[in-house]
Amino acid sequence: MSRPVGNRPRRAAYALISVGVASAFAITSLPAAYATPSATAVISEVYGGGGNSGATLTRDFVELGNAGSAAYDLAGYSVQYLPGAPSASSLWQVTALNGSVAPGGRFLVAEAAGTGGSTALPTADATGSVAMSATSGTIALVSGTTALTCKTAADCAADGRIVDLVGYGSALVREGSGPATGASNTAAVARSAALGDTDDNAADLSAATPSPVNSAGQTPGSGDGGGDGGDGGGDPTTPGTVRVHDVQGTTRLSPLAGQTVTRVPGIVTGVRTTGSKGYWIQDPAADADSRTSEGVFVYTGSATPTVGVGDSVLVSGKVSEYYPSSTSQSVTELTAPTATVLSSGNALPTAVTVDATSVPAAYLPTAGGGSIEAAALEPAVYAQDFYESTEGMRVAFSDARVVGASDAYGELWVTVKPDENATARGGTLYSSYDQPNTGRLEVMSLDTTTSFPTADVGDELSGTTTGPLDYSTYGGYNVQATQLGTLVDNGLKPEVTRRQKGDELAVATYNVENLDALDAQEKIDRLAHGVAVNLNSPDVVALEEIQDDNGATNDGTVTSEATLKRFTDAIRAAGGPRYQWRYIAPTDNQDGGEPGGNIRQVFLFNPKRVSFTDRAGGDAVTATSVVKTRKGAKLTASPGRIDPASDAWDNSRKPLVGEFVFHGETVFVIANHFTSKGGDQPLHGRYQPPSRSSETQRQAQAAEVNTFVKSLLAADRNAKTVVLGDLNDYEFSRTVTTLTDGKVLKPLITTLPAAERYTYVYDGNSQTLDHILTSPAVTHYDYDVVHINAEFSDQASDHDPQVVRIDVGRCRRG
Repeated sequence: MSRPVGNRPRRAAYALISVGVASAFAITSLPAAYATPSATAVISEVYGGGGNSGATLTRDFVELGNAGSAAYDLAGYSVQYLPGAPSASSLWQVTALNGSVAPGGRFLVAEAAGTGGSTALPTADATGSVAMSATSGTIALVSGTTALTCKTAADCAADGRIVDLVGYGSALVREGSGPATGASNTAAVARSAALGDTDDNAADLSAATPSPVNSAGQTPGSGDGGGDGGDGGGDPTTPGTVRVHDVQGTTRLSPLAGQTVTRVPGIVTGVRTTGSKGYWIQDPAADADSRTSEGVFVYTGSATPTVGVGDSVLVSGKVSEYYPSSTSQSVTELTAPTATVLSSGNALPTAVTVDATSVPAAYLPTAGGGSIEAAALEPAVYAQDFYESTEGMRVAFSDARVVGASDAYGELWVTVKPDENATARGGTLYSSYDQPNTGRLEVMSLDTTTSFPTADVGDELSGTTTGPLDYSTYGGYNVQATQLGTLVDNGLKPEVTRRQKGDELAVATYNVENLDALDAQEKIDRLAHGVAVNLNSPDVVALEEIQDDNGATNDGTVTSEATLKRFTDAIRAAGGPRYQWRYIAPTDNQDGGEPGGNIRQVFLFNPKRVSFTDRAGGDAVTATSVVKTRKGAKLTASPGRIDPASDAWDNSRKPLVGEFVFHGETVFVIANHFTSKGGDQPLHGRYQPPSRSSETQRQAQAAEVNTFVKSLLAADRNAKTVVLGDLNDYEFSRTVTTLTDGKVLKPLITTLPAAERYTYVYDGNSQTLDHILTSPAVTHYDYDVVHINAEFSDQASDHDPQVVRIDVGRCRRG
């Protein structure tokens, strides 16, 4: 289930280009058995359609059975779920168990609830939050709670921790000849009453009407299904027995998920009338447990809420966990609500202060890459646990610095920790995987009558900002402001770098964000001004994200002549030189990016300052290579591509290599645009530490470039080489470590003071994605990141350019 938050439509997270590294896992051989066929504990029934369209039951479940004559102890055990066709980034999701299965008895594990259905499960013996597929997946009963790592039937068969395993639908991981078939929104897969187990899922389980039974022998309707939902009987204007903190619980998941609760009392603290409509209520009578939030979101769907801030209400509805994305944390909500307004104009509960004192320094607990949802919150230890323990409650911060500029969706980022990794220009630096910045909060506004402030990094929201704390996939925890502080403009200005001297070769890189000939003149002029004025007309500019001449029109066009003509004309009009260009057109739709856009790297160069060595033979599929001559190294094709047939460049941009001559000296320039971070799990998500699956392909790409640079240096150890572009990874990443292997390249970003090492701002983190690296022969240089975009609400691109000025003559002399 997905829905917009506030006024924001769904959009791609992180870089604009999403190139996944998806690879299906094939079964190389079928296992004979998982341990041995069990005569005791087995998985007796699996149902993933709970709450889906057509379903009667409100949530997914796994039922265990015991065919033995003695109780089967489940202490320290777990049930685990894997998608039916696991990808490289798929993880087993774990639900811990306790208790035992009686001889001949059943044990019920409740999993994620949907929004449909009308019948609750009987009281579960264990509860998880796994959103199982209705039609295809794998469930394992495991002796232990550490997530499994196997992703093929053969590998799982070799894991002695697996007591029993059921693959259903089209699951690749299963027992025996094939998976159990027939699972759907309305059908489970189940064993016969005898619980026979031959280690062949297709033979042992078949489609059946979902019939969950718990350890007490209760079935849907025979048990309390979670009680009376806090009804308590009595007057409909009298609160029920359930309070908001009972709904929220002490973990990230509600212990009442899937159940209907009745007449939950609270004061309305905020109302959202656009996008994901609803309102927040908060109980002013807090309990003594710091882990339990007193606020909750009431989701009204497409219906505009009829309550107002300050109303005292009693709300009845179903407790649901809404997941904004597949890897995000969830938001505990009351759905399908009915409300009774008891009174209006009530004082609002006191807001929780969010500042450097209240927010812990540690970011999140870890679970070996698994879900942290079932772990008890530690709000005094972890920042994200602190935020989760106040989810839905009124929070307040004062005099906060803006660390992420306002965007088109009416959002900005602040830090409530003014001293946390401050950059030189007012942002917050992201400097390592191990120390995410804990003071960042996204800010949105619930006030639809007032325009959202236009803020740049370094500005300030002066005074107090107050509102309910929410969570979304776009950045995690955010304040839905009912009161915004006053914007103080601290006057951040775009930078202008110095002009290169006569004997300095200036080489720059600039990601121009999907530029094509159909773009508005304003965009082209602003990007051109960046080159001519802010970068001060470098001699060579490596451009990333130049599209073909008709942009996203998917008609086979691959040339960029019209795009580059318009762009270079605009640079000239802005006072820059008359640049010439070189590029290699990609094969249609083979380089990733926007379908039909055919983005590529391009060299611009000023022929009055530097010459380009044209050497025929380069095209989209032909690799350039290095030849050793008496005068040093040279390319077989210039411009050329680095090994375009390599798997490292599948559905991704291929590096562009060019040979330039400046003051009689040859300089090799390699322009790059590595694959994006699309598909990586978020910093704030439920899986910790998050998987960075996209890094695998970037490491392979970095290795290709590193090998090519080594071939240049093998032909001429004094070869002057500049490697640059949008690497889509950090200076502390394995991508950059791989690229520099053997000390053949030096990342110039590391030569700057730490507070200046960034080229991009994402979710309030100032970070480095764009790089310039140089070979050992480049000994005399001056390097500068030129901040003109990333920190500003009004951007020509989302990346900042950078430039290195090389004193080629002094490099020659050593």
